[in-house]
Amino acid sequence: MSFQSTVLIHPGLGNSGEGHWQTLWQDQYNLERVQQRDWETPICTDWVQTLDKAVLRAGVSNVILVGHSLACVTIAYWAELYKRPIKAALLVAPSDTEAASYPSGTTGFSPMPTVKLPFPSIVVRSTNDPYMTMERAQDMAEAWGSELITITNAGHINVGSGYGSWPAGLELLQQLDHL
Repeated sequence: MSFQSTVLIHPGLGNSGEGHWQTLWQDQYNLERVQQRDWETPICTDWVQTLDKAVLRAGVSNVILVGHSLACVTIAYWAELYKRPIKAALLVAPSDTEAASYPSGTTGFSPMPTVKLPFPSIVVRSTNDPYMTMERAQDMAEAWGSELITITNAGHINVGSGYGSWPAGLELLQQLDHL
């Protein structure tokens, strides 16, 4: 499988390790990963600036961002600040940085950004994600102007939830690639 677009993978906290669908996609399809300086105690402004540099290097208009967890929030903050006309974004299992259950150690990711994204996007949520309720994910998708896809009992849509290569996610990415 090849892509017409430049696909940038952006993991959340911990950098989506071995066996995570983002890592598998990166390796299998030779996709670029946004390399943040600090994956464990990130600062929002740092992540947003690093993301912007990666998008500019990739050529902006033909870029699809693939974010997981905290990266989805980063992408929304980036879109609000820079308003770059990328092709699209796939936002998987966004984390609610305002929730009491959200892990400590991040800086500047609250409040959740609620700006309409200036590009097509898909939000994928799970019915039992420990980091964002279904209702909150729906609110974020509506605020961001994103199509909303729901997966039943998929946890945080990561390795711990049984998501390795995730073929259904690749189909969503292909859908965005063909816009």
